[in-house]
Amino acid sequence: MSVTGAVPLASGPAAATADARGSLGRGRRRHTAPFNVLALLFSLVWLFPVYWMVSSSFKSIGEIIGYPPTWVPSPWTLAGYREAIDGGFALHLLDSLIVTLSVVAVSMVLSLGAALAVARFRFRGRSSLLVLLIGIQMVPAGGLLISFFIYLNYVNLYGQLLGVIVAYIAPTLPFSIWMLRSFVVGVPKDIEEAALIDGCSRFKAYMKVVFPLIAPGLVATAIFAWITAWNEFLVAYVLLNNPSTYTLPVWLEFLVTPTSQIQWNEIFAGCTMFTVPVLIFFIIIQRRLVAGLTAGAVKG
Repeated sequence: MSVTGAVPLASGPAAATADARGSLGRGRRRHTAPFNVLALLFSLVWLFPVYWMVSSSFKSIGEIIGYPPTWVPSPWTLAGYREAIDGGFALHLLDSLIVTLSVVAVSMVLSLGAALAVARFRFRGRSSLLVLLIGIQMVPAGGLLISFFIYLNYVNLYGQLLGVIVAYIAPTLPFSIWMLRSFVVGVPKDIEEAALIDGCSRFKAYMKVVFPLIAPGLVATAIFAWITAWNEFLVAYVLLNNPSTYTLPVWLEFLVTPTSQIQWNEIFAGCTMFTVPVLIFFIIIQRRLVAGLTAGAVKG
């Protein structure tokens, strides 16, 4: 007695291929499992300080310094956040935003023009300039502090946010120029020459043809410039002498006062408000950041 509509079992080369693929998949999972476990452990080690910072921001002083430590705030309190906000967090956040956005904007404009020049034009000293750009990156920031102090003090910019912006732009430009140059070089000259033949000026060809193709690299470079300016502490600590103009890293440092009891909940709350929004932002754009670094300048 036969059953109509029954599906015959796969056999022959198709079945062998399916079995081989299944075996290959299981083999890959077995080989990658230890690495996945190791990556998970490293992730937990990295995330634990973040968790401790965030959880401690909701604790009281006695709970933070008490022993044994408590893993979960009990009770939850917003006292640290209130103290941080009352202590001027919003003002110093504005200072940090002014410095960071100014550095990113000026650096991107200048580095775009410089990257086009070193990638498209031949001039005397071009190779030496490229080597110099790499060499500047090897100079530690501490080695430039005395020079920054002398020159900014000479032009009456010491202690002002504008002076810090100038000091941040100086080391950011070489990296930005070198990175954007690689994207400009990746754009075929034939595309730009075709635009010139069609009647575009060189500037218009650059803006209409080259610029859209290097946009992923520009985004990636701007993100690195943002990270540098947002997290920088040493230069701002030396060049800012007015508490009303402190950037957030400097303001957080001055919350540690050895003459009185350290308000750890305020410090943890300030660090959380300083870190978590930016961390969420980079988690959201991480795919575009990776695409900007790996996709290259030319799109098919």
